[in-house]
Amino acid sequence: MEGLYTNHITMAIIEMIVVFAIFAIFARQPKLVPSKIQNIFEAYIDFTKNMIEENMGKKGMKYFPLIAGIGLFVFFGNLLGMIPGFESPTANINTTLALALLVFFIYNFEGIREQGFVKYFKHFFGPIKWMAPLFFILEIISHISRPITLALRLFANMTGGEILTVVLIFLVPLLVPLPIMFIHFFQVFLQTYVFMILTTVYIATAIIHSEH
Repeated sequence: MEGLYTNHITMAIIEMIVVFAIFAIFARQPKLVPSKIQNIFEAYIDFTKNMIEENMGKKGMKYFPLIAGIGLFVFFGNLLGMIPGFESPTANINTTLALALLVFFIYNFEGIREQGFVKYFKHFFGPIKWMAPLFFILEIISHISRPITLALRLFANMTGGEILTVVLIFLVPLLVPLPIMFIHFFQVFLQTYVFMILTTVYIATAIIHSEH
């Protein structure tokens, strides 16, 4: 029973070691004529950079390490479950909830730091004074639901994909589950993108000074 609750930690540690090793080997000394691996790294950097600038402008680049780091952790965590004998740490609700709460606290902290405590929470009351209590309740519910949905979406998709793949491998010949494994592989990319873009949008909406 103890292993059930700690296995995701072991998988997360293995994942981080692998990621650090990949960067240490392939990205330590960039070349003028990039290799295929370097091209992948550069494409990921450009993708993350463009996503941040589209939502936050140039000033959002200070969040690049956070968003790029989360993306790498989620991607390799998702991918780990497709390797026989391994499990995705992102298929454990403890991992996804921890990531979602990290995003939740960071974007609220940055919103308060950027706009000030009073101005940040003033937006929660909406543009119509007599409806302020209703707007405030709805905003609180909306913000509380963000880490919950963020965690459950990633957890459910990765858990469902792993269970379906394992069941099909045991029930039918090896070649039959390949389409399902392809869908699972697509989900690895899709759920990584969803987590990254929502993290970016949450931070953007918190730090941008918008008028109602």
